[in-house]
Amino acid sequence: MATTTESSDAGVANKKKHLGIPEAVFVEDVDSFMKLPGNDTADAVLRRLDEQYQKYKYMELNLAQKKLRLKSQIPQIKQTLEILRHMQKKKDTTEPMETRFLLADNVHCKALVPPTDKVCLWLGANVMLEYDIDEAQSLLEKNLATASRNLDSLEEDLNFLRDQFTTTEVNMARVYNWDVKRRSKDNLSKIAEKS
Repeated sequence: MATTTESSDAGVANKKKHLGIPEAVFVEDVDSFMKLPGNDTADAVLRRLDEQYQKYKYMELNLAQKKLRLKSQIPQIKQTLEILRHMQKKKDTTEPMETRFLLADNVHCKALVPPTDKVCLWLGANVMLEYDIDEAQSLLEKNLATASRNLDSLEEDLNFLRDQFTTTEVNMARVYNWDVKRRSKDNLSKIAEKS
């Protein structure tokens, strides 16, 4: 009884882990699978499996786009944190900090920034907010940890999706082969009846 509970708990944890991605069930016995309600013809089943496969492809595309976004955000957050740490070192001095900032693609401008304990961060959606350097650093460290965690989660979801692709492709091949065998048996029996 304990193993059943443990395996069901693992199944629930696995479903929560890949929330929103339906699990493809492997068709072990095609004959009994084809006798289930709704599986009238092999063509209908293949169409349904292909539709499921296309949904997985769409999910993969969305997850891949999120992954690219996160992969570009993480270096930006790290770079901003590095700049904040440098500003923290310079905030107690009286000499201005020399820097270059981006005006446009490949166009930088040189600037002298007086020591300060305030910074402005872009939050997104054309919103900028002023923070103390310490607050900005803690916010960015939290954002970096969240982005890294989300990237790991996306990697796991993409691996899970690859498994679902494989299972769905195998199911399609098994149903197709079952249909070919069934048709050849029907053709042989028709030929035997005519003889």
